[in-house]
Amino acid sequence: MNLFLIGHRCSGKSTVGQSIAAAIDWSFVDSDKRVIKECGKSIKDIIDTEGWQSFRRRERSTLVQICTKDRQVVATGGGVVLDADNIKAMKTSGPVVWLSATAATIRKRMHADKNSGDYRPALTERGKMEEIEDILLQRSPYYESASDFSIHTDDVPVDEITATIIEKLNASWKLIDKENPHVQFIWHPVSRHHLR
Repeated sequence: MNLFLIGHRCSGKSTVGQSIAAAIDWSFVDSDKRVIKECGKSIKDIIDTEGWQSFRRRERSTLVQICTKDRQVVATGGGVVLDADNIKAMKTSGPVVWLSATAATIRKRMHADKNSGDYRPALTERGKMEEIEDILLQRSPYYESASDFSIHTDDVPVDEITATIIEKLNASWKLIDKENPHVQFIWHPVSRHHLR
């Protein structure tokens, strides 16, 4: 079993994913970084030289590879839900959690992320705030449909988000450690910082 985090870029998937992985002693995987490592180019370079379709194929192939392993918290790319095969692969491999945030919060985090321009290409020709609002409007139904539940990450400390997700998973999925099947995962606070 794996745990998948979906949502718009800068919704907190990597930060929260690492926190959850540390708390339950699973591996953390960032699917976008895995694509970058495997092809030796940034996502922006892949899209600039090969186009979006090529990136989506690479993303799908990488997700399939990730799903062959177990006990991973996976931070997915923002557009992973646009492919029905990706959704099926995730849902057959484990629960899917949507990390949501307002457009204003996402814009603030993107502005604070020094690598955002190079690592994350523009998705539309519009301004940043308009782009975020447009993408949220387009993709929210996909995120909602693909997810088992959602968590709002606006102004919520990472450890609270982590605790809430683990609590919901233990309540709904009765996640237990395969090496010690009588013990449910116990959350240990890792940090008290907010997402930036």
